Amino acid sequence: MLEEKLKDAVIGELQRQAANRPQSLKIEGAKDAQRSEELTVNGKIDLGALVMAIAGSVAGGP
Repeated sequence: MLEEKLKDAVIGELQRQAANRPQSLKIEGAKDAQRSEELTVNGKIDLGALVMAIAGSVAGGP
């Protein structure tokens, strides 16, 4: 359960960042990441925003 929430938070945040900055970040395999355990990320990641998304999922946030 916790692992799924964390995975969803990471994938969701990376997809959000990629949508906001498509020229800087590309995500491949996000739709299959729950089953395959693999995700290809190419570009710059806002680590602070990613950490906040993970912390929010652990704390029970949206």
